[in-house]
Amino acid sequence: QVQLVESGGGWVQAGGSLRLSCAASGSILSIGTMGWYRQAPGSQPERIATITTSGITNYADSVKGRFTISRDNAKNTVFLQMNSLKPEDTAIYYCKALSVTGLSQYWGQGTQVTVSS
Repeated sequence: QVQLVESGGGWVQAGGSLRLSCAASGSILSIGTMGWYRQAPGSQPERIATITTSGITNYADSVKGRFTISRDNAKNTVFLQMNSLKPEDTAIYYCKALSVTGLSQYWGQGTQVTVSS
């Protein structure tokens, strides 16, 4: 089993920045690709960024150029640097990890990000 704990959410004015962290514990050797998702009230979950164990990244068009995902494999932590935040970025942000086999997935509890105009 893998446990994921997010931190770093909060309130920020439009144009500001936040950095989210997601620390993994448990069966960490089984972790493969990690990513960040978000869900705004009344909306479907959105995958916003993923990163493989070798550092290959992928971003949703909505955050490309503003958000940066990174990971520290030694500390079993994935980060999401969010710059130039917009009110439409307001959502609960979740960390997700896939097992190396791709057969299992793990989710964090979510952290609220609120961007005011």
